[in-house]
Amino acid sequence: MALIPIFIQLGGATGSIGDPSGHSTERQPLSSDTIRENVTHIETQVRKFFHNGVAYATRRGVNVGLDSEKEVVIINNIDWIGKMTAIELLSDVGRYVRVSSMLAKDSVRSRIRRKTDQGISFTEFSYQLLQAYDFWHLYNTYNCQIQLGGSDQWGNITAGIDLIQKKKAAKDESLVEENKEACGITLPLLVNSRGEKFGKSAGNPVWLREDMTSSYDFYQFFIRMPDSDVGKHLKMLTLLDIEEIDNVMELHEKTPGKYIAQEKLASEITELVHGEEALKRAQLATSLLFGTSDLNEIKAKDLIHAFRNDTRLKFLPESDVIDNTIDKVATLSGACGTRSEANKMIKARGLYLNKNRMIQPTYVISRDDLIDERLLLFRVGRNSYTIVAIEKQ
Repeated sequence: MALIPIFIQLGGATGSIGDPSGHSTERQPLSSDTIRENVTHIETQVRKFFHNGVAYATRRGVNVGLDSEKEVVIINNIDWIGKMTAIELLSDVGRYVRVSSMLAKDSVRSRIRRKTDQGISFTEFSYQLLQAYDFWHLYNTYNCQIQLGGSDQWGNITAGIDLIQKKKAAKDESLVEENKEACGITLPLLVNSRGEKFGKSAGNPVWLREDMTSSYDFYQFFIRMPDSDVGKHLKMLTLLDIEEIDNVMELHEKTPGKYIAQEKLASEITELVHGEEALKRAQLATSLLFGTSDLNEIKAKDLIHAFRNDTRLKFLPESDVIDNTIDKVATLSGACGTRSEANKMIKARGLYLNKNRMIQPTYVISRDDLIDERLLLFRVGRNSYTIVAIEKQ
């Protein structure tokens, strides 16, 4: 049984409005179908995260107060905001909110101060009313007293607390219980050493959905994290104790070229988000692509498993591979966009087959080139890989 009930609120209603927090311009409106699809994907990802998270914590002897992800209650604010009329919004929420307080919120003030004609729309200006009402609804319906959010949500969270306090003071007729406090907790946003956020708005998104960022790419993102960021994120994103983190960082500083801290961070957070099996696949793929192992020792089934559901794994019929020139196969596999591009990469010495630099555009691929009688490994540039697997007849 959960020590404290956990509610995850999805924005089926507020997603159509758009939170102005952290944005210098107005968000592009989303269609109803897109919002419903996003909500479905987010709910699936939340359940997967808690499932993997509970397992991750259990393996480390940490009690997170949950026996399974099924104890997490997922709700959608379309279920109550979607039923609210404009008159109800104004009378049940608007009467308790002062425009001066709304204007003082950072998300609003920063937009108004910008010397542009765009400013902020009434739609985005009103967003905080809906999030405030969300907190009131959870407080009064589910006895939810604490709201957690990113540090950029401070204004929206305090708007909800203010609404609850004013409804209590006014003896609102819908109030179920008076003697309970409402409070908010903000969590620091994930930023790098330059203060840049990880997110689509910042142009460097790392998605939790595996079909948008594969477990291999997710793992590699943290492997590539600079030394200036890795120690902080080990403390923020893992359940390792401080002493172990200090030991990892000390060993890392003695041998920085081995990326010990990055590998620890990548392993911990990939297991947390995607699970133990996905971590093993990501580690195997990394070892096969970047390790020093002999390609002749690679088993086709292992590499195919490691890149399962990854767009870099391409299946081609044998007739499109054997006895064809390398520029043609590189194009058919998607390693290069066109044969002309493939030829340019070969002339620039930037196309590799099975870790060997190719110098002849007319090179003809034979069975002798296949890894474990089935695979080819293309590399374009430094890090762009494509695995070609011969389709089984």
